[in-house]
Order: sequence, then C-alpha cells, then structure tokens
Amino acid sequence: MKMINFMGQRKLAMAFSFILLAVSIGSLVTKQLNWGLDFTGGTLVEVHYSESADLNSIRATLGSEGYGGAIVVSFGTDRDVLIRLPKGYSDKQGGELLVILQQAFSGTVELRRIEFVGPQVGDELREQGGLAMLLALGLVMLYIAFRFQIKFAVGAVIALVHDVIITLGFFSIMGFEFDLTVLAAVLAVIGYSLNDTIVVSDRIRENFRKLRRADSQEIINISLTETLGRTVVTSLTTLLVLMSLAIFGGEMIHGFAIALIVGVVIGTYSSIYVAASALMMMGVSKEDLMIPIKEGADQESLTP
Repeated sequence: MKMINFMGQRKLAMAFSFILLAVSIGSLVTKQLNWGLDFTGGTLVEVHYSESADLNSIRATLGSEGYGGAIVVSFGTDRDVLIRLPKGYSDKQGGELLVILQQAFSGTVELRRIEFVGPQVGDELREQGGLAMLLALGLVMLYIAFRFQIKFAVGAVIALVHDVIITLGFFSIMGFEFDLTVLAAVLAVIGYSLNDTIVVSDRIRENFRKLRRADSQEIINISLTETLGRTVVTSLTTLLVLMSLAIFGGEMIHGFAIALIVGVVIGTYSSIYVAASALMMMGVSKEDLMIPIKEGADQESLTP
C-alpha cells in the first residue's frame, strides 16, 4: 500500500480548521443559536386530524388569528400535527388553538396533549445541556489518557472540541432551530468522533512499537493510510443513513439528522488531521509509548 503524506499537509489543514473555528465562534458570539422551545420556554400542542392535514393552510390560519410565531410540523403521520408556540403564550391559549383549528377544518380535530415549558425550565435545560457536553469531554480525556497516553488524550479532546464548535457554528450560521434532539445529536457526534480517533490512535501506538527505525511523521502517515479505508467506508455508510433520515424522516428529526451529518463529516476530517496534527505539535515519540520494563526484569532475563 502506498503511503499518503497526510502530515505533509497539516499546516494547510490547520489553517482550514482555524478559519472554520473563527467563523463558528464569531457567529456563536454575535448571532448565537436559534434556541428551540425546549430551551426558551413556550407551549407545545399536539393534535390529530381525521384526514390528511395541510400544514401550509394551518400556518396561514394561525397567522391570521394572531399566532404568527407558531411552528407547525408533521408528527409521525400526515394526520398528526405538532404546533409549537413561542414564549409568551400560555397553556390556556393552547387550548383555544384547538377551537380555531376545528373551525377551519371540515373534519374533526382531536387534541392529544398540551405541554407548557416555562422559561426557568428552559434555562435549566440549557445549563444542563452545556454541562453534559463538558462532562462528556472530561470523561473522554480521562479514558484516553488511561488507555493510551496523556498526549493522545489532549489531541483527542482538541479534535472533539473542534467538532462540537463547528457543528454548533453551522447551526448558528444557518439559523436552524437548536432543541434537545439537536443537543442529543451533538453528544452523539462526540461519541462518533471519539470512535474514529481511538481507532487511529490504536494503530499509531501499534506502529510506534513495531516500526523502530521510522520517525514520528512517517509512523503517523503510515497509520493514517492503513486506517483510511475503514474510516471512509464507515463514514460513507453512516452518511447514507443520515441523509435518508434528513430527506424522508420528517421535520421532527430533520435537525437531528443535519447535526449528525455535519458532525460525521467534520469528525472524520478531525480524526485524520486535527488529532494527529496535535500529536505532532506535542512531539509524540517512541519513548512515550514504550512499555515500561519492571525493575530487575532485564537482569532476570539475562540470568541463565
């Protein structure tokens, strides 16, 4: 197999990553995220229509009745509709919504549930979601430091932070709604990227112990080349599933699928370039990965 000189392009990859990070952080600071109902508070109303529901007609009806900020999406089937009212509406107004929908529809409209999320609950969810991501990153760093070496742990966490920031930045730039399903996708991105990084790190460690005469850059290039096929196949098959979910899965999981698509693409890139480049910058060497010999073990081996 011909070795690909990945690390020869690491400066170009680092510049590309810095640009993506700068744009993402800039958007998160200035534009911020388009927080969904789960985080901002509001009212959620689920209704069931006796016949197929026309979402555009429902939106027009609600807009003419003063519910211009309502978000209307299909929920499971074309007869089930989920309506999200932003902060400022009460659950009582959610009940009045049913009357408006019934008057505009010739069949029957059945109320399935009404849920009211207060702004305080939304703030708590936002805080707990952020803590969940920080906890996940911290545990990842401990795990990799224990399994490999501290330099590998730092490189993996740098790659994971890189992936999370760019995924969040994408949602900020595009203005897509950020709710609990998207947060779950971001946490899943951490797991997916970590899996790729561990596979690459395991091969790098193995080659450092096996290829005694090669330098660090050559060993990392060989390791990345050897795992490239597995990485590409895994990413492509995952992306096929996620694209199917994004196209045919409906609006309820559209944000979830989009977040995972972005995360898988960026995670694949970071496991090849970001984590490995971080190892090069920290000067990883054979000495970092040599199995320590117990005191007296070499003398015992020489004893006839």
